Amino acid sequence: MDNFFSSSAPAIARVGVVFDAAFAGERHTAGLNTFQAYLREILAHAGLPFHWFNTLQTALRDQPPLDILIVALARDEADTAQAVWRFAEQGGAVVLLANGDSLAPALGCRVAAPAGVGYAEIAGGERLRFLAAAPWLVAEGPAATEGVLRAGAPDGPVIGPVIVRASLGAGVIERWAVDVATTVTLLQQGLGPVTQDGLPAPDGSAALDEGILKADDGFALDWVHDRAVTDTGQPYFPHPYADLWREAFVHRLIRLALARHQTLPFIDYWPAGAPCVATISHDSDLNTDESAETTLEVLREAGIQSTWCIIEPGYSPAIYARALAAGHELAFHYNAVVHEGKRWDEADFHRQFNWFKQAAGLERVISNKNHYTRFEGWGELFRWLETDGIALDQTRGPSKRGNVGLLFGTCQPYFPIAWRDEANRLYDVIELGFLTQDLDLGNWADSSVIAPFLDRTQRARGVAHFLFHPVHLHAKAPVRAAFRRVVDEARRRGFVFWTAQQINEWTRARRKLRIEAIDQAGDVVVSGASAAGRAAGRSVVWMPVSMEPIAEAGVERRFGVWCRQMDKALVS
Repeated sequence: MDNFFSSSAPAIARVGVVFDAAFAGERHTAGLNTFQAYLREILAHAGLPFHWFNTLQTALRDQPPLDILIVALARDEADTAQAVWRFAEQGGAVVLLANGDSLAPALGCRVAAPAGVGYAEIAGGERLRFLAAAPWLVAEGPAATEGVLRAGAPDGPVIGPVIVRASLGAGVIERWAVDVATTVTLLQQGLGPVTQDGLPAPDGSAALDEGILKADDGFALDWVHDRAVTDTGQPYFPHPYADLWREAFVHRLIRLALARHQTLPFIDYWPAGAPCVATISHDSDLNTDESAETTLEVLREAGIQSTWCIIEPGYSPAIYARALAAGHELAFHYNAVVHEGKRWDEADFHRQFNWFKQAAGLERVISNKNHYTRFEGWGELFRWLETDGIALDQTRGPSKRGNVGLLFGTCQPYFPIAWRDEANRLYDVIELGFLTQDLDLGNWADSSVIAPFLDRTQRARGVAHFLFHPVHLHAKAPVRAAFRRVVDEARRRGFVFWTAQQINEWTRARRKLRIEAIDQAGDVVVSGASAAGRAAGRSVVWMPVSMEPIAEAGVERRFGVWCRQMDKALVS
């Protein structure tokens, strides 16, 4: 593939995504999900400029013409295949997501049998877990392949390539065997609605089958293939598979643009001066004022602000006043644990929430975390959060010692997608999972996970979210020492500490920014800046310039491509 680097201003590749809305409606009626819609969230989170089309015909008529056409969901019909073929012949780049089988014979390929769970190996990248694949096999002709798919296990039999790529006229067609959007969705949100206990870890370290429905009952990873152990023997999930699939897909898009002597600038995950973010949350279980006072002092000594999730009946009013005065965030801690006399119930969710607002004297509450990571169904919680105006949830994390880490495959804040009963819409709630609860407690994970969690999160440029209960910070010196170690090691790596409220503000402000153009001076024109965005920090724009290393100030590797940090990002 060609590389592109020039001191002159390149053009921005126009990227269009086709998601056939009428076809999606038919699939919903038939009882099928269309998680392909999640590609909108993947590209938006990457900070890329793109256009969304509900029909292929609308996309092909768009002016100026598209340069890269991503077919996320479309009927696999002769008319569709012919239109995609013509677009590529005339110089366009087409990306197919595990679809377009009618094009296979013309590209010298044959459709192989669909596969279930396995692992993908892509050159230059990490091994990635997939949950389903629809591979093509190259029989003859111009098509080339990249990467391999292995069935069942990391060392399983090869069942086909990850990507088939074929030049066609002046353009190209790239076809992924894995539907990246659906894969990311199921890794992040689970294999389906939570209706029963999950399978326990075979080594006895995570008894998910205790009769309490939780977020981790539906997780999509493997106890054997996807866990590692630290030097102390502590098991953990180290792989942000969902984030890695996102990165791999964006990497390929940028490569397609560079091969066309164009570029795809993007807005950085975090503002200037914040290469990656750490956050600390506390759950107020048992609600003793003494434990809250100890926690306030520990936080004061560390010099950080944190997020306090308050469960009914809460602390004394003076504790809330002190926490707010110190710059901490007060959040909700919904209780649906049956053995504590609670249940999963919308009316009681709203009742508990209204109690909390009144008790804390708050007009608006930004975030929530469910007690004991209680979770049922798929989207009920997010609907309840939307109703009460809660902008961010922190429930998706481990409930056991043996499943700490990245068990949902992500350390990024993201907007979850609904089930088919809500037409697979995006919820207006940010999900911010956590890595582990109290460390060195004795019956929980030990502090040997701190370094790998921070290193892995730093490489993914995500959020390192640690949960510490005030009751344990108060009673257990080893837990206080582990907390201090988290703070020290995170700072040494360049993390900045934000509350969940700050993460919510930045994430939403960043999503309002839009890259519009590159002007004649080579500056990127950005629209949608807001007071909230400016308050959260100065956004950073990167312009991909080459696949090969460049020894130049302001050039760094992002999404596996060398990019220049733009000195100016003009607000239109």
